[in-house]
Amino acid sequence: MAMTPHTAEVARLYQTEFIRSARAVGVLWAVCTLCFAIIEVVILIQPSWVGTREVHYHGGGPVPKTGTLGLFEVCVESDWPVPECRGSLSTLTPLPAFQSPAVLVCMSLTMVWSSVGCLSLFRFCNAATVYKICAWLQLTAGFCLALACVLFPDSWDCADMRDLCGDGVTSFSSGNCSVHWAFVLALLGVLDAAILATLAFVLGNRQDALLPEDTKDGEKSTIYYNTHNALCNIFCYYTAILSG
Repeated sequence: MAMTPHTAEVARLYQTEFIRSARAVGVLWAVCTLCFAIIEVVILIQPSWVGTREVHYHGGGPVPKTGTLGLFEVCVESDWPVPECRGSLSTLTPLPAFQSPAVLVCMSLTMVWSSVGCLSLFRFCNAATVYKICAWLQLTAGFCLALACVLFPDSWDCADMRDLCGDGVTSFSSGNCSVHWAFVLALLGVLDAAILATLAFVLGNRQDALLPEDTKDGEKSTIYYNTHNALCNIFCYYTAILSG
């Protein structure tokens, strides 16, 4: 049964709106991917995975240490405004007990930034293929980050943790310490990776069905330029903050 001109026009308008919505979601996904990559850098370098709890000292013994610990450094509060940090962040040499979590976070970071680099492929490749490549990279990044979050507390029974958090430290028991914001951020990063990967799979599966064949090339170019402009704005924003 042939559609009337009015029905065809309504269908075309609905398709146009659907395409615009999918394009907006794709740009939002690309911006969130870049933000997730920046968060991964913060997770890796910050020595705030574990920190000491607030302890009231009543005398009669040595003053308990206060500070934080990360994958690469242990920072202890001192009389100076800047805490004394022990470790080798400049050479990316992790603390001996946390080598496995550090390697997994580095792998996750590599996967996420690879997915950011794949955004440039929108200009040359099929958009559905690019979305699916990025989805698998983000899924792998989330798996590596989740495994690091499991192995990190399993590695607490070490000299660095006992020196900072007391002798009550065991695997999955932090003694006088508690998890800090960098570890919580890593857990949220796992959820973020799962959401971004799922969204990328959905966008990839829907991409070919959104447009007719004669408009796919133009749509790929539009996605590329919109994504490029959005990422440039994000880079300019963070550059302005850092130079501010």
